[in-house]
Amino acid sequence: MNLASTAYSSSAYSYPKSRFEPTVLVDLNSRAERERLSKSALLGFFKLAGAWQLRDEDARELLGGLSASSFYDWKKNPERVLDVDRITRISYLLGVYKALHILYGEELADEWVQLPNSNLIFGGRTPLALMLGGGLLAMQTVRRLLDARRGGL
Repeated sequence: MNLASTAYSSSAYSYPKSRFEPTVLVDLNSRAERERLSKSALLGFFKLAGAWQLRDEDARELLGGLSASSFYDWKKNPERVLDVDRITRISYLLGVYKALHILYGEELADEWVQLPNSNLIFGGRTPLALMLGGGLLAMQTVRRLLDARRGGL
């Protein structure tokens, strides 16, 4: 009896088909993808900054330390191509915004980032303070916490 004739084939060990398709990852190293996403990312970020009532200095810091002149230029004219770091930052922040609006009512969702938080991650600070001090990794942490709370992870 040879192995080819056994009842067990490699397909017997494959995962069953799912009605859920895996998300196609966006290649942010592709300039074309960044061109496609940049304007809407900036418009979303400025909407978020308004909803969270961010000070301009804090909004600039969340964008990675953007100068005041560049910040106001971007606000007036969001037609530009962002670098990978800035698109990633905005992506995390928009994910936080979305998760907050799924988890909480409108008012609390927009206030949450400015409220002191007793979760060990925040140590009594506000989520905004954590993200301002911790940069990209802190934004990722807050996003993952909220996604876990809403059952997304």
